[in-house]
Amino acid sequence: MSKTRRLRGTLLRLALSRSSAFVGGSTLLLPATVVAIVDYPWENWVSDGLGLIAVGTGAALVFTALQGRRSDWIDPG
Repeated sequence: MSKTRRLRGTLLRLALSRSSAFVGGSTLLLPATVVAIVDYPWENWVSDGLGLIAVGTGAALVFTALQGRRSDWIDPG
């Protein structure tokens, strides 16, 4: 249980820091995009699935880094 909490905390700290979110997102996004575009002979359904996860996570981190933090709600009036 504590290992999953540490991983969650590490990912939250990564996402909340704009510079590290951009670097981490680019690190995930660029190689996964290349693997998705180029047809390698060693690819199978496992590498395709892991590539989709990496592209989604990388794109979310880059988007978070570029847009910044926003509040979850807006108080009316």
